[in-house]
Amino acid sequence: MKKLFLLSLVLLGFTFASSAQEIAENAIGLRLGDSNGLGAEISYQRALGDNNRLEADLGWRNGNNYNAFQLTGLYQWVFPLDGSFNWYVGAGGGIASFDGKDALRGTDETSLFVAGDIGIEYNFDIPLLLSLDFRPTLGFGDFTDDLDFDIALGIRYQF
Repeated sequence: MKKLFLLSLVLLGFTFASSAQEIAENAIGLRLGDSNGLGAEISYQRALGDNNRLEADLGWRNGNNYNAFQLTGLYQWVFPLDGSFNWYVGAGGGIASFDGKDALRGTDETSLFVAGDIGIEYNFDIPLLLSLDFRPTLGFGDFTDDLDFDIALGIRYQF
C-alpha cells in the first residue's frame, strides 16, 4: 500500500511538473509587421500568471508629410504546444494618431480600435523568444475606419 501511495505521488508530481509551462516574467523586443503601415513596433510583454500576460506595442513613423503612431494593449492566454513551443490568443485595443503636414493630407486624426491576436512562439534555452502572430484590428475613426489584418514576426529578449 505504501509503495502504491508513493508511486501515485511521484506520478502526480511528474504530471504537474511536466504540464507547467512557464512564460517569461518580462520580454522586450520588436514586432516586425505592417501594423497598419507603421512598420516595426517596440513590444513589451509582462507575465500576470503561469499562462497569461499583457503585451504593449508602440509603432510610429515620421515622414516628410506626416507623423503617425499606434499604441496597442493586449491581454493574452498562453498554452503549451510541444516542448518549447507555445500558442497564444488575446484581445485588446488601442489608440492611433495621424498628423498630416501637406495640403492633401493636412488632417489631424485620432481614433480608437479593438484588436485580436493569435500566434505561435518558440522559447529558446537562451533568453530569446521568437513568435509569429496574426492580429486583426477594427478601427473607429477616419484614420482606422475599417478591418485590417497584420501578420508579424516578434523577436524579444526575456528577463
